[in-house]
Amino acid sequence: MTSKHTRRGVLRAGMATSGAALLSAMPAGRLLAQEPEKPSEIIVRAWGGEWVDALKAGVSDPFTEMTGIAVRHDLTEDNEIQPKVWAAVAQGRVPPIHINWDTTTNATKSALRGVTEDLSDLSNLANTTELAKPVGLDGYPLINTYGYVYVLAYRPEAFPDGPPTSWRDLLDPRFKGRIALYNDGIGFHFPAQVAGGGSLDDIPDNMEPCWNFVREIKEQNPLLGEDPDFTTWFQNDEIDAACTISTNALGAKRNGVELAWTVPEEGCKFDTDCLWIPKNLPENELYWAKQYINLALSQESQQVWLDGLGLPGVVPGLTPPAGLENDPSYPTKPEDFEHLIRISSAVQVQNESDWFARFKEIMQG
Repeated sequence: MTSKHTRRGVLRAGMATSGAALLSAMPAGRLLAQEPEKPSEIIVRAWGGEWVDALKAGVSDPFTEMTGIAVRHDLTEDNEIQPKVWAAVAQGRVPPIHINWDTTTNATKSALRGVTEDLSDLSNLANTTELAKPVGLDGYPLINTYGYVYVLAYRPEAFPDGPPTSWRDLLDPRFKGRIALYNDGIGFHFPAQVAGGGSLDDIPDNMEPCWNFVREIKEQNPLLGEDPDFTTWFQNDEIDAACTISTNALGAKRNGVELAWTVPEEGCKFDTDCLWIPKNLPENELYWAKQYINLALSQESQQVWLDGLGLPGVVPGLTPPAGLENDPSYPTKPEDFEHLIRISSAVQVQNESDWFARFKEIMQG
């Protein structure tokens, strides 16, 4: 991911010959002469580290090459930008960003609040799989762009007897201070429910098994952080294991760190991220923001972008990155999902804030 992806040459040759190449991927009915005025830039909220590097290589740079519109990446955390966007729309102001690269759960909250633009007119939607469609929402107030697994990433040298088979293996005293979780526990709640002796069927009404296991993990003094932290911690030999999106472990591995990842017997959470546009943008800026997302749904952009992230996309025919074919972190077939945990987005929207708060309360107590 830190390299300048070799498929960039393919992308440039196949798509950037002229403005007409981009237009072919845009909504029907628009001709070059009818394009609205181009803004000097569009602002895309993104995650830092390997995440923004991959987005830049696969989508943002090609978009600028084809349109001349600069792309500025706003690295404000998704949970921090959310209330700012909501307030802007409620007050009739122009929002602080043009596009939000967001978790599907967070984006669903915004969609239900009525602050997102409809994206159902994007021509490249016709070429996507069912994973692109938001579940439980009318139309396309957001578009899922890929899926991912919160794997158990680990250093093989710390597990000489083989991969950890259970999340409870992290309770071994030798891992005290050497494991890491997201600072709100995202990705960990559901396997913790099972590891704590509970059932997934009891979510969300009885999550006490989850919190009991979180209390056990707290005694291990885990490091708590965000996506870029995990890569850094592995590279600095500060941790031996982590519940994290596979992208972060892959980033450290590509930088020479010996790492592996697995799906323990309790399972791992599977989720999606998405792109969406807030309401109240000027008409010309809305048009070009839509074209950015449309480009992100092209096979060429998905191939480069998701090569960088090591994640399965929503366009058929993508080639898995080297070493990830049949990998548990790269599910593409129905059987690949047998040990992955998928909880309704509606349930997550209704409860995630409470789960985050409960996790933080335990960790800070």
